[in-house]
Amino acid sequence: MADDSARATPSTRKPDELKPRRDYVAGRSSGVPTPAGSGEPEPASSPEAERQRSLLSYIPVRQLILFAIAIVGLYFVWPQLVSLFSQVPQLRGISWVWFVLMGLLEAASFACMWGLMRLTLNEKSWFLVGTAQLISNAVSRVIPGGVASGGTASYQLLTIEGAPPERIVSGLTANTLLSTGMLFALPALSLPAVLFGGVTIAHSLVNALTYGMIVFALILVAGAVSLFTNKPLRAVGVALQRIRNRLLRKRAPLTDLPDRLVAERDLIRSMLGKRWWQALPFAAGNWLLDYSALLAALAAVGVRPRASLVLVAYVVAALLGMIPITPGGLGFVEVGLAATLTVAGVAASEATLATLAYRLVSFWMPIPAGGVAYVLYRRHYGSRATNGVREPAHRRAR
Repeated sequence: MADDSARATPSTRKPDELKPRRDYVAGRSSGVPTPAGSGEPEPASSPEAERQRSLLSYIPVRQLILFAIAIVGLYFVWPQLVSLFSQVPQLRGISWVWFVLMGLLEAASFACMWGLMRLTLNEKSWFLVGTAQLISNAVSRVIPGGVASGGTASYQLLTIEGAPPERIVSGLTANTLLSTGMLFALPALSLPAVLFGGVTIAHSLVNALTYGMIVFALILVAGAVSLFTNKPLRAVGVALQRIRNRLLRKRAPLTDLPDRLVAERDLIRSMLGKRWWQALPFAAGNWLLDYSALLAALAAVGVRPRASLVLVAYVVAALLGMIPITPGGLGFVEVGLAATLTVAGVAASEATLATLAYRLVSFWMPIPAGGVAYVLYRRHYGSRATNGVREPAHRRAR
């Protein structure tokens, strides 16, 4: 006669049969009785299995992929990077005065970025914007993902004061678009100087400073024209679209780039409003002051290439830093900048030394500065920074 115990209800079973069945999930007893009328007992998850599934759900897959890409990227530039960093001891031959000058130029460049962020975010607090930018900048240089990782960190840090998330996202987007547009404008505005000679870097940097002021003025004029007229912007979009389609013939042709440029320009203008004339000097100053730090590094090693060609090399390096292969473009920027400086007429050994001096101040030193900013941020916002609690907008810090 068949055993009917599997179909018995708890009320008709013997006391022994009401004991918890043993379910060998993750090697532990589930402690759950067999359900009545279920036929084959259904396995129940143990606390250990639930914990493991919970841990698996939190595995940062995206970060792991970015980390793997960074490892592969470093593998390809590793030999050149080792050769480059083997010259680090030679930095001791550069006078400390040059490092102070480069540090001041970089500090001024960061201050311009903070000023631009305040305008695009409509945020009055220099402390919040400054610490958030320093922290996110450090994050983007130590975590794979580059600008994307830094942007996520910026958003999380800026929400502490209770500003509407939509405004923060739009402000950060406008800030990125304006800053990137200024970077792309630099080589175009320096093209006449590249074609007709340009100035060389004097030890006093007077000639290079004059050149920088001319480029700065041209950027302001070009930025104002782009903000309020469509034809020049559409013409640039059409030219870039044609170049892209010719270079990438196997891909689907791009047809809407001019319209996208105008739409992004409209977003920038809507976020800035009447303060556009303040934003343009900040956006231009951010890049030109950083570029001036590179000029100072070249002067520090005793070379005097044409400043216009150095500007082209600088833009190439800046674009390499935006590619999220390694954090902050580590490896690619150093190798690329040293190579393009060589094309600009700088000897290989001097280009390497100038690149190391410039990257020491512009890339490595802001990382500990971000750590200091994080400590100050935590001390200022206290438990809100720890628990991620945002204050309502009406209670924002003065």
